[in-house]
Amino acid sequence: MSKMSRVRIKLQSVEIDKLNEVIERIRSISSAAGIPISGPIPLPTKRLKVTTRKSPCGDGTATFDRFEMRIHKRIVDLPANDRVLHNIMRISIPRTVKIKIEMVD
Repeated sequence: MSKMSRVRIKLQSVEIDKLNEVIERIRSISSAAGIPISGPIPLPTKRLKVTTRKSPCGDGTATFDRFEMRIHKRIVDLPANDRVLHNIMRISIPRTVKIKIEMVD
């Protein structure tokens, strides 16, 4: 008995709204084809923090600006189906969303 191969879609973005929008499109394509998906599985959010002095010259009172960029990650698993994968690859993906599609046994 051979095990059916699966497709893992890894998504990451700094804008959570655009990320959820792409996931919703993937979910609607797979549900229209009648294929069950598992996910989106949220992975830990990476936080990149930068602290800088407010003063342009670096002197003066010790006041700081704190900036933070959050990178949200999600994983979606679905069975390998050529028709569904072809439709998923034709989705228009925003520039801020990175997508990676790979085959998993």
